Amino acid sequence: MAAPNPYVKRYLMTAGPTPLPPEVELAMAQPMLYHRAPAFIEVYARVLERLRGVFRTENDVLVFASSGSGAMESAVANLVRPGERCVVASCGKFGERWAELCQAFGGELVHYDAGWGNKVDPAELDATLARAGGARVVFTTLSETSTGVVNDVRALADVAHSHGALICVDAVSGLGAVPCEQDEWGLDVVVSGSQKALMAPPGLGLTSVNERALAHAAEQPGGRYYFDWTRTVKGQRKDPPDSPFTPAVSLILGLDAALALIEEEGLERVLERHRLLGRATRAAVKALGLELFGPDDDGANVVTAMRVPEGIEGARIPKLMRDKYGVTIAGGQGKLKGKIARIAHCGYFGAFDIVTTIAALEMTLSELGYELELGSGVAAAQRVFLEAGVAAGRVA
Repeated sequence: MAAPNPYVKRYLMTAGPTPLPPEVELAMAQPMLYHRAPAFIEVYARVLERLRGVFRTENDVLVFASSGSGAMESAVANLVRPGERCVVASCGKFGERWAELCQAFGGELVHYDAGWGNKVDPAELDATLARAGGARVVFTTLSETSTGVVNDVRALADVAHSHGALICVDAVSGLGAVPCEQDEWGLDVVVSGSQKALMAPPGLGLTSVNERALAHAAEQPGGRYYFDWTRTVKGQRKDPPDSPFTPAVSLILGLDAALALIEEEGLERVLERHRLLGRATRAAVKALGLELFGPDDDGANVVTAMRVPEGIEGARIPKLMRDKYGVTIAGGQGKLKGKIARIAHCGYFGAFDIVTTIAALEMTLSELGYELELGSGVAAAQRVFLEAGVAAGRVA
C-alpha cells in the first residue's frame, strides 16, 4: 500500500495524546530552566495550585514525571500491602490495569468485572465488598477509555466508605472532561495524566490524595521510592514548594499554559463543551445507522465508541481514515480489537473537529462498502451544534 500522503492536513482524534493548543507549544519552546531556580519554582507553585481547581480539591496534588499509569502505580504502591485484600471494580482495559497492578504489588485481589461496555454497578460493588470482607481499598475508573463508559464514582465512593474502605479513582481520561468533584464526593484518591483533557503532552502523572489516604500510606512505609507519597508531599509542602526528584521542567511549563486556558474558559464551560462534543458525535454515529458500544449516555464526554458494521474488517476503518484522509481515530483494544472504533473529543477540540472527523468517517465507510447517505452524519452533528448556538473554536 502507498505511504500516507505527507501533504494531507492531520487531525488527532484520539483520547490521548490529544492535540496541543498553540499556547502550550509556545510555553514548552522556552529556554530550559534550572528546576531549583526562582523562575521555575514560581511556575511549579502555580501549577500545584491550579491543579487543585481542576481536581476540585483542597488536597495536595502530587506531580510525577510519568504517564498516567505511573500515577496509578503510585496509588497501588502506597495503598496496597502484600497479602492485604483489595477490591478492583472494572469495566474495561484500564480498570483491568488496576487488577494487574494490585497483583504486581502482592495484594490479595478481589476483582468485580462488570464487563466491557457496562457500568460498574454500586449494588454489585456493595455485594462484592460484603463477600470479600476486610478490604481496605477499592480501585475503580471514572471514564473507561477503552469503551467510552463513564461510571458514577460518587455512588461507588459511598459504597466503599460504608464498608470502611478507601476509594481510588482512575480519572486519567475523565479529569477535565466529565464532572469529578473530589472533595464533595469523598473520593480519597484521584489519579490522572497530562495528555488527555488537560491538553498537555504525555509525561506527567498526577495523584490527588486526601489526609485519610496519606495516613494509610504512612502506616507501612517501604516498597516504593520514587512514587513514595510521603516523600513527595514533604517536598511540595515546603515554602516555596520543591520536588524530591528532578521534575519534567518543559512539561510543567506546558501544563501551566494549559491550566491557564482552562481557567480562562472556566471549568464548567469546559465540561459543557465536552458534553456538547460528545452529544454531537453520538448523534452523527446514530444518523449513519451505526450502533453505539455501551450505554447511550449523555455523560460520555471523553470518547464515543461504535460497533464496526458487519462485513467490514475493523482495523481498516482507522487505517484508511488516517492514511487517506489524515484523521486519526482509535480502534478497539484487547478483546474489542477489530470490533469497535473510537472517536475522542476530550481536550483541545471544537465543533469543526467533530464535523471534519465525521465527514472522514462517512467517506471511509462508503469506500469500504457500507451503504450510507453521505452528509447524514455531518448534518446530524451540525444540527446539535446549531441548536446549541455554537461557533467554531475551543469555547462552547
